[in-house]
Amino acid sequence: MTAALYAFASDLVPAARLAAALGAPLQLITLHTLPDGESLPLVPPPTSTALLYRSLDRPDDKLMPLLLVADALRRAGAARVVLVAPYMPYLRQDAVFAPGQPLSRDVLGALLGPAFDRIVTVEPHLHRTADLTPVFGGTPVATLSAAELLADAIGRRGDPVIIGPDAESEPWVRRIAERLEAPWLVARKARCGDRDVKVTLPANAGVAGRRTVIVDDICSSGATLIAAMRRLQAAGAASVDLGIVHALFPRGVGAALRRAGARAVTSTDSCGHRSNALHLAPLLARALSPEMDG
Repeated sequence: MTAALYAFASDLVPAARLAAALGAPLQLITLHTLPDGESLPLVPPPTSTALLYRSLDRPDDKLMPLLLVADALRRAGAARVVLVAPYMPYLRQDAVFAPGQPLSRDVLGALLGPAFDRIVTVEPHLHRTADLTPVFGGTPVATLSAAELLADAIGRRGDPVIIGPDAESEPWVRRIAERLEAPWLVARKARCGDRDVKVTLPANAGVAGRRTVIVDDICSSGATLIAAMRRLQAAGAASVDLGIVHALFPRGVGAALRRAGARAVTSTDSCGHRSNALHLAPLLARALSPEMDG
């Protein structure tokens, strides 16, 4: 075996699923915190190709240890280090929207690109960037879609209407709806603050008495989904389910979504949460299979 999967303890469950799907050994990284707060990781002896699994939700605590591990793997003898990051942060700020702000997409790319030979991620939160490879300094970046996974989980039961919460979700929502041969629509969103969102539905939305499913790539505060649910309920929807790729739920958000009327909340296991019912391991394993052949 020339490749192995390396993971931090906090990612052990989804990493174990991926290792099983790849038929690869799983190696656990030891992370020690020094008295001054600095991180000191220790990696097992690497194979020639090291697949490093790290979902980067709550990224500020994870990025420096990740870079140290990549360096440690190379110094220990890995010829190739591949980052498997189901969730990739800091991509929504892909332009300077106001004076004094950073361009965080490019900062992240310059940080991670030189450390890895390839990067694999799922549904990055991109609106104006078609290809992440140039952003990451030429390091090849594979961006995988979870649309089919969500579509199959939603299913055709109850003749669902697929809802996108904003105009930027349209291509993704359309792919899910087409797979299900289901009607779909996209709402309009106006963001007034981190937790202040206004959502409007198209005229004659046609959701009265229907099962509706809101699909979104990211949920953090839950404000957008709650606003969309209220509009659907006001329009007479019989039920509202939620399908989310990256459940970036701080404490209490899941309960708030259910109180607002979500009948079911389903997410992938890109970010650990009790709503994780969809496993990304088969999707990631297909993308990583060439690494196992080398």
